Amino acid sequence: MKTIITYGTFDLFHYGHVRLFERLSEMCDELIVGVSTDEFNALKGKAAFFSFEQRAEIVSACRFVTKVIPEQNWQQKSEDVSRYDVDIFAIGDDWEGKFDFLKSQCEVLYLTRTDSISTTEIKDNLAIKAA
Repeated sequence: MKTIITYGTFDLFHYGHVRLFERLSEMCDELIVGVSTDEFNALKGKAAFFSFEQRAEIVSACRFVTKVIPEQNWQQKSEDVSRYDVDIFAIGDDWEGKFDFLKSQCEVLYLTRTDSISTTEIKDNLAIKAA
C-alpha cells in the first residue's frame, strides 16, 4: 500500500486543487491532506476566507482524498511521515528544496502547479472587480 501526504491552506477550493489531488491519487492507495489550521495560517501571515473546519470539510468531500488532518506547525511534517507510514511527501514546486530534509524518511516530490489558477489570483481578481 502506497501513501502520499501533502499540505496546504486550500482556501477557495478550485480546479487546481482538484487536479493536484487527482494526480496524487493516481500514484497511491491513500492520499492524506494536511489542511493548515487558522492558527498556523496566522503564524505564516496568511488569512483564509473559510475557517479551518470549513476548508477541512471541503477537502474531505473530494473523492480523491482518503484522510484530512490538521496542519498545526512546520515541524509536524516529519512526525506525520512516520505516524502515517508515508511513502511520498508531495508539495508544489514553489517550495522546491524546502522539504529535502524529509528525503531520509520518504520520497519528496515537488509538483508543477496548474497553469492559470491560484487562490491568490482569485482573491486579487475579486478585489479588482469589487473596486
